[in-house]
Amino acid sequence: MSVGLPPLNALRAFEVAARHLSFRKAAEELHVTPAAISQQVRSLEKLLGIELFHRRVRAIELTAAGQASLTHLSDGFDRLLAGVEAMHLVQRFDFLTVSVSPSLGARWLVPRLDRLREAHPEFDIRIDASDGLANFASDGVDAAIRYGRGPYPPHVTECLMKIDVFPVCSPALLGNATSLTCADELSAFTLLHSSWADESSAAPGWRMWLRAAGATDVDSERGPRIGNDSMLVEAALAGQGVALVDHSVVAGELASGRLIRPFPKAVFEETVFCYFLVYPQRHRSTPKVIAFRDWLFAEVLRDEPLSGQ
Repeated sequence: MSVGLPPLNALRAFEVAARHLSFRKAAEELHVTPAAISQQVRSLEKLLGIELFHRRVRAIELTAAGQASLTHLSDGFDRLLAGVEAMHLVQRFDFLTVSVSPSLGARWLVPRLDRLREAHPEFDIRIDASDGLANFASDGVDAAIRYGRGPYPPHVTECLMKIDVFPVCSPALLGNATSLTCADELSAFTLLHSSWADESSAAPGWRMWLRAAGATDVDSERGPRIGNDSMLVEAALAGQGVALVDHSVVAGELASGRLIRPFPKAVFEETVFCYFLVYPQRHRSTPKVIAFRDWLFAEVLRDEPLSGQ
């Protein structure tokens, strides 16, 4: 039986709601109200004569019909977006727009841009410094570097750097001591917290680190919250306390001796957290995205000798 094509707005509302399993999150992505999403989905179900969601008290679940259609619709909208992008490819090719967190952008990506320009003079990079999730459909972002557990379907998600997280502090903070021997000794120091790490279920903060390190006498909740990793490092440099950071953020300070690792051996290794390179499936064959991806991984390989320090 031939089935006519329903309105694209209704199909799009369903596809986004089905990906998120949330009318609220779908509304945020499409910049409308949850009521508008619900109405579009209802109209689609009425038009097709098919129930697409089971509506629970505080959740929605896909029916078998909804689940069967999701992959096809997602692929279809990706192809439509690729077609629109092809209309502007010549105009856009001179720029690669990359979304990256402000801290990683300032301390890792920006210092390397001269090598990117040298390797790929055919395009210029635009950096969107943001901790928010990229919306590749509407914000013009070609690729994003994001911190978390991954993956982020339906996009391509590649682990760029596993996060080597450890405490750091000013050498002066330890006084006459050269190091600490067990995690419980941190009870004598102020813990400097990253606000965004504490608020994210995907970030290894002090509570997670102390539990893995076997500490029993340290209050993981005490200490100031600092909303930016660069400021967190500055607080540690000033001797304000002990900060929990990843290696890429403080490699320079450790090399110069301005910061030290108070524990002589790593007592916490968390391999599930990464900086991920994320980009839409439709960008798999885009030359500038391919070039940027290959350059990024080459830069990570350049840093590998530093990872054991």
